[in-house]
Amino acid sequence: MDELPIGRRVAYWRGRRKMSQQVFADRLGKSKSWVDKIERGVRRLDKFSVLYEIADILQMDVQLLLGRDPERRTDTLNCIDQFEVEEIRAALERYDSISAYFDAAPCPPPLADMGKAVTHAWLTYQYGRYGMLTRALPKLLRDAQAADAAYGGADQGQRAAHLLGQVYQIASSVLRKLGERELAWLAADRSIAVAQRADDQLLAGVATTRVCNALVAMGRARPALELNVTIANRLAPGGRNDTRPERISVYGMLLLQGAMAAARIGDTSTVEDLLNGAQEAANELGGDQNHYWTSFGPTNVHLHRAAAAVELGDGGRAVEVHRQKIQDAPFDAMLPERRAHHLLDLARGFALIGDVANAGEMLLRGDRLAPSEIRCRPIAHEVMSDVLRRTRGAPPSLIAELAEHMGVGV
Repeated sequence: MDELPIGRRVAYWRGRRKMSQQVFADRLGKSKSWVDKIERGVRRLDKFSVLYEIADILQMDVQLLLGRDPERRTDTLNCIDQFEVEEIRAALERYDSISAYFDAAPCPPPLADMGKAVTHAWLTYQYGRYGMLTRALPKLLRDAQAADAAYGGADQGQRAAHLLGQVYQIASSVLRKLGERELAWLAADRSIAVAQRADDQLLAGVATTRVCNALVAMGRARPALELNVTIANRLAPGGRNDTRPERISVYGMLLLQGAMAAARIGDTSTVEDLLNGAQEAANELGGDQNHYWTSFGPTNVHLHRAAAAVELGDGGRAVEVHRQKIQDAPFDAMLPERRAHHLLDLARGFALIGDVANAGEMLLRGDRLAPSEIRCRPIAHEVMSDVLRRTRGAPPSLIAELAEHMGVGV
């Protein structure tokens, strides 16, 4: 896309918006012939005022239209197009494995290539590049489903299922961030079923956390809590289970997500018990690691302790945890999504205690780390709206600019 002439990009995005040339021309106040010439490159598009008007009609960032910095898109409602959501939905609705039961599956990509693509997708998520990820997910889902269907009865079947399970988890995680709760639950539910075919208890354990996160987002915190605790107990290191770092990490994340579900229903004693259990697991692990893409370790436990305090309505406690427990060096070593997520939680904590200046500062810091985490998440929009509403007089220029990028007004 970045290498296409500007006219071709206009045609592409007009098509994505399901707009005919005539409708587009009418909204722009131009003739259909003018639009056709622009799209074919017969006429130059060199006035910025017209470019901005086109971008506004197409509901997109003018920089994306120009082929620059597509990750800092600033749609007013979502950071992904509804078209992309529908493509992901269509990919999730595919049933390649059952089709392959009756007919030969299409030739899938090599598993080595799939493995590289899945690793890249995880890193894209953990760096907070949600726009890039949602554009890649439909094809990645189709490829992973095709590989799982083709290799299902072969020696490589478990590897293919493992990769597909990871892709479903990635999809669930980013969809939940962007407010697509039902789709997030569907993808997470699929990941659990696939993890069983992959014969990997730890993959199933991580998939459980995705299901529970989606359940919490849909207002079903109690069953999420029960499921997290049940699976954590079965995966707990020791006894008949090994004590590998991977198991400790997955077990710890189940406890952390259980604590977040307990916080959502106001069960403070259970929150504390689960956080303490996660702290013991982190101490046993000995440092911050990223097994099974969990980012589990002592620092992440502190981040969840602050997040749980916010969910419990104790903003002061969240700020206290940040200031007393979280050390700069290990925090700075974490990947951008985790850090920006924590800064968003901290912004919510400051807002709870009426410190809108610091709440706004946390949003700015998070935006510098991972713009999508702040600009794309509905909860961040709520915080920004609160900051604007409670700021006396005109908001600081940087806050006003970020609010404009987010499409948030008073």
